[in-house]
Amino acid sequence: MFDSTIPFGEPELMRASRFRRYLPSQDGPAAPGIVSLSLASLHPSLLADLRCDTREYRSEPLDVLAACVRHAQPVTIHLQCGDRAVPLTVFPHARMAHCPLPITTLLALRRPELQVMHIEAALRAAPGDSATRPSRSGSETVTDLHPLGPLLWELALHGGRRELLPEIAGPAVYRVSYGLQTGDMAISGAMLAAVQRLRREPHHLRDIAGWPGFDRERAARLLNALYLQSGLIVSRSHPDALRDSWFSALGR
Repeated sequence: MFDSTIPFGEPELMRASRFRRYLPSQDGPAAPGIVSLSLASLHPSLLADLRCDTREYRSEPLDVLAACVRHAQPVTIHLQCGDRAVPLTVFPHARMAHCPLPITTLLALRRPELQVMHIEAALRAAPGDSATRPSRSGSETVTDLHPLGPLLWELALHGGRRELLPEIAGPAVYRVSYGLQTGDMAISGAMLAAVQRLRREPHHLRDIAGWPGFDRERAARLLNALYLQSGLIVSRSHPDALRDSWFSALGR
């Protein structure tokens, strides 16, 4: 495991302003926000995925979580939650997340107040792994572990990202896989009807946006949520997707 960039012996939930002041002294005065030397501890493919075309780093929580899940990399993401810095550690293989705050509290500040401050390799052992060191806080309990699926679902539906994730954007049609499990998700009404409809046949984003109870933003949020549950089939070779791609090339 890698050493934390949080000072040893400090309370786990330090003030966000103090956490931000500490990072430059750790990483150098020219290292703003999440861009830090501790990123070198991440897998190169994950690091490349987190970097935008401008060579800055994604800071939307859902983007970072999606990258961690896609690359199956356990990572600690320090989030600004109100006036506190909250470490959220995700374990994609185990489909679990560790957070010292109740998830309901974390999600209550899921809009502009919930921001990525810093990213580094996981500071805790994966659930069930006794070979690695325990938490520095010494106060970790099983109640700090939460299923990852519902967290991703709620952040996708209600977080800051309003457009499709880059991995599923572009000319495509979408369908829900038959293996999708929705037992832990809060899903009903128009959302449930849309999932059932997508199980039967593929649709464009624009089609879903026109369904009852939907617009383009809600359709994109649903597709993001389904993708992060490994329940979305994205087809770019479907005739309708190829037709869209052809018209896009003409500048339609």
